[in-house]
Amino acid sequence: MKIAILGLTAGGKLLAEKISSFFEDSFVDKRDLPVFKKLSGLWQQNVDAIVCIMAAGIVVRGLASLCNNKKTDPCVLVLDENGQFVISLLSGHLGGGNRLARELADFLGGQAVITTASDVTGHTSLDLWAEKNSLVVDDSCKLTEKSAKLINSGMLTLFTELELEALPHDLTRVADPELADIIISDTMYPGHSALIFSPCALSVGLGCNRGTPAKAFEVAVTELFYDSSLNLQSIRNFASIDLKSDEEGLLQYASQMGIPIRFYTKEELNRVDTVSSSAIVLAATGAKGVAEPAAVLAAGCTPYPGKLIIRKRKWKDVTVAVAMKQTLIVA
Repeated sequence: MKIAILGLTAGGKLLAEKISSFFEDSFVDKRDLPVFKKLSGLWQQNVDAIVCIMAAGIVVRGLASLCNNKKTDPCVLVLDENGQFVISLLSGHLGGGNRLARELADFLGGQAVITTASDVTGHTSLDLWAEKNSLVVDDSCKLTEKSAKLINSGMLTLFTELELEALPHDLTRVADPELADIIISDTMYPGHSALIFSPCALSVGLGCNRGTPAKAFEVAVTELFYDSSLNLQSIRNFASIDLKSDEEGLLQYASQMGIPIRFYTKEELNRVDTVSSSAIVLAATGAKGVAEPAAVLAAGCTPYPGKLIIRKRKWKDVTVAVAMKQTLIVA
Protein backbone atom coordinates (compact mmCIF):
# COMPACT_ATOMS: atom_id res chain seq x y z
CA MET A 1 0.00 0.00 0.00
CA LYS A 2 1.54 3.30 -1.13
CA ILE A 3 0.92 5.92 1.56
CA ALA A 4 1.43 9.70 1.31
CA ILE A 5 1.70 11.71 4.54
CA LEU A 6 1.04 15.45 4.89
CA GLY A 7 1.78 17.64 7.90
CA LEU A 8 1.10 21.39 8.24
CA THR A 9 2.53 22.55 11.55
CA ALA A 10 5.99 21.88 12.93
CA GLY A 11 4.52 19.26 15.25
CA GLY A 12 2.54 17.76 12.40
CA LYS A 13 5.65 17.44 10.25
CA LEU A 14 7.52 15.67 13.05
CA LEU A 15 4.61 13.23 13.44
CA ALA A 16 4.60 12.70 9.65
CA GLU A 17 8.24 11.55 9.78
CA LYS A 18 7.42 9.20 12.66
CA ILE A 19 4.52 7.68 10.76
CA SER A 20 6.67 7.31 7.64
CA SER A 21 9.13 5.21 9.65
CA PHE A 22 6.29 2.84 10.60
CA PHE A 23 4.82 2.22 7.14
CA GLU A 24 7.26 0.60 4.73
CA ASP A 25 5.91 1.97 1.43
CA SER A 26 5.24 5.55 2.52
CA PHE A 27 6.61 9.04 2.00
CA VAL A 28 6.18 12.51 3.46
CA ASP A 29 4.95 15.05 0.90
CA LYS A 30 7.36 17.94 1.42
CA ARG A 31 6.42 19.93 -1.67
CA ASP A 32 6.10 23.67 -1.09
CA LEU A 33 2.49 23.83 -2.22
CA PRO A 34 -0.91 24.67 -0.68
CA VAL A 35 -2.68 21.69 0.87
CA PHE A 36 -5.42 21.63 -1.78
CA LYS A 37 -2.85 21.39 -4.58
CA LYS A 38 -0.97 18.67 -2.75
CA LEU A 39 -4.15 16.62 -2.37
CA SER A 40 -5.05 17.09 -6.02
CA GLY A 41 -1.58 16.02 -7.14
CA LEU A 42 -1.61 12.92 -4.94
CA TRP A 43 -5.02 11.96 -6.34
CA GLN A 44 -3.49 11.97 -9.82
CA GLN A 45 -0.54 9.85 -8.65
CA ASN A 46 -2.88 7.02 -7.68
CA VAL A 47 -1.57 6.60 -4.16
CA ASP A 48 -3.47 4.07 -2.03
CA ALA A 49 -3.75 6.17 1.12
CA ILE A 50 -3.31 9.78 2.25
CA VAL A 51 -2.62 10.55 5.89
CA CYS A 52 -3.37 14.18 6.77
CA ILE A 53 -2.11 15.64 10.04
CA MET A 54 -4.31 18.73 10.23
CA ALA A 55 -7.86 19.87 10.94
CA ALA A 56 -10.55 17.66 9.41
CA GLY A 57 -12.30 20.70 7.92
CA ILE A 58 -9.30 21.55 5.75
CA VAL A 59 -9.18 18.01 4.40
CA VAL A 60 -12.91 17.87 3.70
CA ARG A 61 -12.76 21.08 1.69
CA GLY A 62 -9.73 19.85 -0.20
CA LEU A 63 -11.40 16.55 -1.11
CA ALA A 64 -14.76 18.02 -2.13
CA SER A 65 -13.97 18.17 -5.85
CA LEU A 66 -11.77 15.05 -5.93
CA CYS A 67 -14.00 12.26 -4.62
CA ASN A 68 -15.28 10.05 -7.40
CA ASN A 69 -15.92 6.40 -6.52
CA LYS A 70 -15.30 4.35 -3.40
CA LYS A 71 -13.88 1.59 -5.59
CA THR A 72 -11.11 3.82 -6.89
CA ASP A 73 -10.65 6.69 -4.40
CA PRO A 74 -7.71 6.30 -2.01
CA CYS A 75 -8.46 6.04 1.66
CA VAL A 76 -7.89 9.21 3.67
CA LEU A 77 -7.01 9.43 7.35
CA VAL A 78 -7.01 12.60 9.45
CA LEU A 79 -4.93 13.00 12.63
CA ASP A 80 -4.34 15.72 15.19
CA GLU A 81 -0.65 16.59 15.57
CA ASN A 82 -0.44 14.70 18.88
CA GLY A 83 -1.66 11.49 17.25
CA GLN A 84 -4.41 11.19 19.82
CA PHE A 85 -7.21 10.54 17.30
CA VAL A 86 -6.90 8.74 13.95
CA ILE A 87 -10.02 9.37 11.88
CA SER A 88 -10.91 7.13 8.95
CA LEU A 89 -12.44 9.80 6.73
CA LEU A 90 -12.76 8.25 3.26
CA SER A 91 -12.79 4.77 1.67
CA GLY A 92 -12.89 2.98 5.00
CA HIS A 93 -13.94 -0.39 3.63
CA LEU A 94 -12.75 -1.14 0.10
CA GLY A 95 -9.95 1.39 0.37
CA GLY A 96 -8.69 -0.10 3.62
CA GLY A 97 -9.00 3.12 5.64
CA ASN A 98 -10.56 1.51 8.71
CA ARG A 99 -7.87 -1.14 8.94
CA LEU A 100 -5.13 1.44 8.39
CA ALA A 101 -6.60 3.72 11.07
CA ARG A 102 -6.54 0.91 13.61
CA GLU A 103 -2.95 -0.02 12.77
CA LEU A 104 -1.80 3.59 13.04
CA ALA A 105 -3.69 4.20 16.28
CA ASP A 106 -2.08 1.13 17.83
CA PHE A 107 1.36 2.38 16.76
CA LEU A 108 0.80 5.88 18.14
CA GLY A 109 -1.09 4.84 21.24
CA GLY A 110 -4.10 6.82 20.09
CA GLN A 111 -7.75 6.12 19.34
CA ALA A 112 -9.03 5.02 15.93
CA VAL A 113 -12.25 6.85 15.03
CA ILE A 114 -14.41 4.59 12.85
CA THR A 115 -17.91 5.69 11.87
CA THR A 116 -18.84 2.97 9.36
CA ALA A 117 -22.09 1.42 10.57
CA SER A 118 -21.15 -2.22 9.94
CA ASP A 119 -17.92 -1.81 11.92
CA VAL A 120 -19.67 -0.10 14.79
CA THR A 121 -22.57 -2.56 14.99
CA GLY A 122 -20.52 -5.70 14.31
CA HIS A 123 -22.41 -6.61 11.14
CA THR A 124 -20.85 -7.96 7.97
CA SER A 125 -19.48 -5.42 5.53
CA LEU A 126 -21.03 -6.73 2.31
CA ASP A 127 -18.54 -5.02 0.02
CA LEU A 128 -15.53 -6.41 1.91
CA TRP A 129 -17.09 -9.87 2.11
CA ALA A 130 -17.72 -9.81 -1.63
CA GLU A 131 -14.15 -8.72 -2.30
CA LYS A 132 -12.78 -11.49 -0.05
CA ASN A 133 -14.71 -14.07 -2.06
CA SER A 134 -13.96 -12.52 -5.49
CA LEU A 135 -17.63 -11.66 -6.02
CA VAL A 136 -18.58 -8.85 -8.39
CA VAL A 137 -21.43 -6.52 -7.41
CA ASP A 138 -24.04 -5.95 -10.10
CA ASP A 139 -25.59 -2.77 -8.68
CA SER A 140 -23.94 -0.37 -6.24
CA CYS A 141 -27.30 1.16 -5.30
CA LYS A 142 -28.61 -2.27 -4.27
CA LEU A 143 -25.42 -2.83 -2.31
CA THR A 144 -26.12 0.31 -0.30
CA GLU A 145 -29.78 -0.66 0.11
CA LYS A 146 -29.04 -4.19 1.35
CA SER A 147 -26.24 -2.97 3.62
CA ALA A 148 -28.71 -0.60 5.26
CA LYS A 149 -31.27 -3.39 5.61
CA LEU A 150 -28.65 -5.59 7.27
CA ILE A 151 -27.81 -2.87 9.77
CA ASN A 152 -31.48 -2.20 10.53
CA SER A 153 -32.84 -5.76 10.61
CA GLY A 154 -29.74 -7.66 11.71
CA MET A 155 -30.07 -10.44 9.11
CA LEU A 156 -30.20 -11.00 5.33
CA THR A 157 -31.21 -14.07 3.34
CA LEU A 158 -28.92 -15.53 0.69
CA PHE A 159 -29.40 -17.97 -2.18
CA THR A 160 -26.62 -19.73 -4.07
CA GLU A 161 -25.93 -23.09 -5.69
CA LEU A 162 -22.21 -22.80 -4.95
CA GLU A 163 -20.27 -24.64 -2.29
CA LEU A 164 -20.34 -22.95 1.10
CA GLU A 165 -17.71 -23.50 3.77
CA ALA A 166 -19.50 -21.12 6.11
CA LEU A 167 -21.49 -17.90 6.12
CA PRO A 168 -21.17 -14.77 8.24
CA HIS A 169 -23.37 -14.86 11.33
CA ASP A 170 -25.84 -12.36 9.88
CA LEU A 171 -26.44 -14.09 6.54
CA THR A 172 -28.77 -17.10 6.37
CA ARG A 173 -29.14 -19.42 3.39
CA VAL A 174 -32.49 -20.03 1.71
CA ALA A 175 -33.44 -22.61 -0.92
CA ASP A 176 -35.61 -20.31 -3.04
CA PRO A 177 -34.10 -17.31 -4.89
CA GLU A 178 -37.46 -15.53 -4.59
CA LEU A 179 -36.90 -15.33 -0.83
CA ALA A 180 -33.34 -14.00 -1.07
CA ASP A 181 -31.95 -10.56 -0.32
CA ILE A 182 -28.68 -11.64 -1.92
CA ILE A 183 -28.17 -14.04 -4.82
CA ILE A 184 -24.74 -15.41 -5.68
CA SER A 185 -24.93 -16.63 -9.25
CA ASP A 186 -23.59 -16.22 -12.76
CA THR A 187 -27.18 -16.39 -13.99
CA MET A 188 -28.97 -13.12 -14.68
CA TYR A 189 -32.11 -12.32 -12.67
CA PRO A 190 -33.66 -9.36 -14.53
CA GLY A 191 -36.16 -7.43 -12.47
CA HIS A 192 -35.30 -9.24 -9.23
CA SER A 193 -35.03 -7.04 -6.14
CA ALA A 194 -32.10 -9.04 -4.76
CA LEU A 195 -28.51 -7.87 -4.78
CA ILE A 196 -26.67 -10.08 -7.28
CA PHE A 197 -23.10 -11.14 -6.61
CA SER A 198 -21.35 -12.72 -9.58
CA PRO A 199 -18.57 -15.18 -8.72
CA CYS A 200 -17.05 -14.85 -12.22
CA ALA A 201 -16.78 -18.61 -12.26
CA LEU A 202 -17.55 -19.46 -15.89
CA SER A 203 -15.07 -21.01 -18.30
CA VAL A 204 -15.95 -20.95 -21.98
CA GLY A 205 -14.60 -23.74 -24.15
CA LEU A 206 -14.15 -22.83 -27.81
CA GLY A 207 -13.59 -24.91 -30.91
CA CYS A 208 -13.41 -23.43 -34.40
CA ASN A 209 -12.55 -23.88 -38.04
CA ARG A 210 -9.23 -22.52 -39.21
CA GLY A 211 -9.33 -18.81 -40.08
CA THR A 212 -12.49 -17.99 -38.09
CA PRO A 213 -12.71 -14.20 -37.50
CA ALA A 214 -13.04 -12.63 -34.05
CA LYS A 215 -16.57 -11.44 -34.84
CA ALA A 216 -17.78 -15.04 -35.23
CA PHE A 217 -16.61 -15.87 -31.70
CA GLU A 218 -18.29 -12.74 -30.35
CA VAL A 219 -21.62 -13.58 -32.00
CA ALA A 220 -21.58 -17.21 -30.85
CA VAL A 221 -20.66 -16.53 -27.21
CA THR A 222 -23.03 -13.56 -26.91
CA GLU A 223 -25.95 -15.55 -28.35
CA LEU A 224 -25.30 -18.54 -26.10
CA PHE A 225 -25.08 -16.40 -22.96
CA TYR A 226 -28.22 -14.46 -23.89
CA ASP A 227 -30.19 -17.62 -24.59
CA SER A 228 -28.97 -19.18 -21.33
CA SER A 229 -29.55 -16.03 -19.20
CA LEU A 230 -25.86 -15.96 -18.28
CA ASN A 231 -23.86 -12.82 -17.56
CA LEU A 232 -20.96 -12.13 -19.93
CA GLN A 233 -19.18 -10.41 -17.05
CA SER A 234 -19.05 -13.78 -15.31
CA ILE A 235 -16.58 -15.24 -17.81
CA ARG A 236 -13.43 -16.20 -15.94
CA ASN A 237 -11.45 -17.55 -18.89
CA PHE A 238 -11.62 -19.05 -22.36
CA ALA A 239 -10.14 -22.42 -23.30
CA SER A 240 -9.34 -24.46 -26.39
CA ILE A 241 -6.95 -27.06 -27.78
CA ASP A 242 -3.28 -26.13 -28.20
CA LEU A 243 -3.63 -26.56 -31.99
CA LYS A 244 -5.59 -23.28 -31.88
CA SER A 245 -2.98 -21.32 -29.92
CA ASP A 246 -2.06 -19.41 -33.08
CA GLU A 247 -5.66 -18.85 -34.24
CA GLU A 248 -5.67 -15.10 -34.92
CA GLY A 249 -9.43 -14.54 -34.62
CA LEU A 250 -9.63 -16.46 -31.35
CA LEU A 251 -6.71 -14.58 -29.82
CA GLN A 252 -8.11 -11.26 -31.01
CA TYR A 253 -11.52 -11.98 -29.47
CA ALA A 254 -10.01 -12.95 -26.11
CA SER A 255 -7.89 -9.79 -26.17
CA GLN A 256 -10.89 -7.60 -26.98
CA MET A 257 -12.78 -9.12 -24.05
CA GLY A 258 -9.78 -8.69 -21.76
CA ILE A 259 -10.15 -12.33 -20.68
CA PRO A 260 -7.29 -14.88 -20.52
CA ILE A 261 -7.34 -17.99 -22.66
CA ARG A 262 -5.87 -21.37 -21.82
CA PHE A 263 -4.84 -24.12 -24.23
CA TYR A 264 -4.73 -27.87 -23.58
CA THR A 265 -3.12 -30.82 -25.34
CA LYS A 266 -5.20 -33.58 -26.87
CA GLU A 267 -4.01 -35.91 -24.09
CA GLU A 268 -5.31 -33.54 -21.42
CA LEU A 269 -8.64 -33.12 -23.20
CA ASN A 270 -9.08 -36.88 -23.66
CA ARG A 271 -8.72 -37.48 -19.92
CA VAL A 272 -11.97 -35.59 -19.22
CA ASP A 273 -14.94 -37.93 -18.77
CA THR A 274 -18.67 -37.37 -19.29
CA VAL A 275 -18.23 -35.04 -22.27
CA SER A 276 -19.49 -35.34 -25.83
CA SER A 277 -17.25 -36.95 -28.44
CA SER A 278 -17.02 -36.40 -32.17
CA ALA A 279 -15.41 -38.68 -34.73
CA ILE A 280 -14.81 -35.67 -36.99
CA VAL A 281 -13.04 -33.71 -34.24
CA LEU A 282 -11.04 -36.81 -33.25
CA ALA A 283 -9.83 -37.28 -36.81
CA ALA A 284 -8.87 -33.61 -37.17
CA THR A 285 -7.27 -32.99 -33.77
CA GLY A 286 -6.67 -36.29 -32.02
CA ALA A 287 -9.03 -35.16 -29.25
CA LYS A 288 -12.49 -36.67 -28.82
CA GLY A 289 -13.81 -33.17 -28.22
CA VAL A 290 -12.56 -29.62 -27.70
CA ALA A 291 -15.14 -27.16 -26.37
CA GLU A 292 -16.58 -29.27 -23.56
CA PRO A 293 -13.40 -30.81 -22.09
CA ALA A 294 -11.49 -27.53 -22.47
CA ALA A 295 -14.20 -25.71 -20.52
CA VAL A 296 -14.20 -28.34 -17.77
CA LEU A 297 -10.42 -28.24 -17.40
CA ALA A 298 -10.31 -24.44 -17.32
CA ALA A 299 -13.01 -24.35 -14.65
CA GLY A 300 -11.26 -26.82 -12.36
CA CYS A 301 -10.05 -25.58 -9.00
CA THR A 302 -8.68 -27.86 -6.27
CA PRO A 303 -10.41 -29.60 -4.61
CA TYR A 304 -13.40 -29.07 -6.90
CA PRO A 305 -13.42 -30.09 -10.58
CA GLY A 306 -15.10 -27.93 -13.18
CA LYS A 307 -18.80 -28.62 -13.73
CA LEU A 308 -20.14 -28.61 -17.29
CA ILE A 309 -23.34 -26.54 -17.30
CA ILE A 310 -23.91 -25.97 -21.04
CA ARG A 311 -22.98 -28.67 -23.53
CA LYS A 312 -21.45 -27.73 -26.85
CA ARG A 313 -23.49 -25.68 -29.26
CA LYS A 314 -22.41 -25.38 -32.87
CA TRP A 315 -22.42 -22.35 -35.16
CA LYS A 316 -21.09 -22.35 -38.71
CA ASP A 317 -17.44 -21.97 -37.69
CA VAL A 318 -17.52 -21.96 -33.87
CA THR A 319 -18.41 -24.44 -31.15
CA VAL A 320 -19.04 -23.19 -27.60
CA ALA A 321 -19.51 -24.93 -24.25
CA VAL A 322 -19.57 -23.54 -20.70
CA ALA A 323 -18.36 -24.99 -17.41
CA MET A 324 -18.52 -23.54 -13.91
CA LYS A 325 -15.84 -23.31 -11.30
CA GLN A 326 -17.42 -24.66 -8.13
CA THR A 327 -16.35 -21.69 -6.09
CA LEU A 328 -16.04 -22.11 -2.35
CA ILE A 329 -17.66 -19.25 -0.43
CA VAL A 330 -16.20 -18.61 3.01
CA ALA A 331 -17.32 -16.54 5.96
